[in-house]
Amino acid sequence: MGINYKEPSLGECFSDLTRQAGDLVREEVELAKTEMKQTATRVGKGAGFVAAGAALGYAALLALIATCIILLALVVKLWIAALIVTLLVVAVAGILIMSGINKFKTDMAPRHTMQTIQEDVQWARAQKN
Repeated sequence: MGINYKEPSLGECFSDLTRQAGDLVREEVELAKTEMKQTATRVGKGAGFVAAGAALGYAALLALIATCIILLALVVKLWIAALIVTLLVVAVAGILIMSGINKFKTDMAPRHTMQTIQEDVQWARAQKN
């Protein structure tokens, strides 16, 4: 007894292709959502660094000016002490703010989704040929 294999009709093939294409689109959308959530989390952390840097810079400005200027004024003139302390506080605040801003500069495109879509397009072209 031989195996009786029935080839699908053209309508069945198109129906199957339509169903698979729909599944693929839904999966790609889910992947894009996941990647965008991860990107949003990273951006939120970057904003947190900027805010923490700004707050710390302000607190440092208040605390250091009050203490260091008095101490430096024992060695140098008062205005020189104030200038030195101010420059130091500005430098630290600038470093913290720049590290937070660098978090924003990261690539926010959903790279993995884009790659899988390109692979899907290549697969679809190969099926067409």
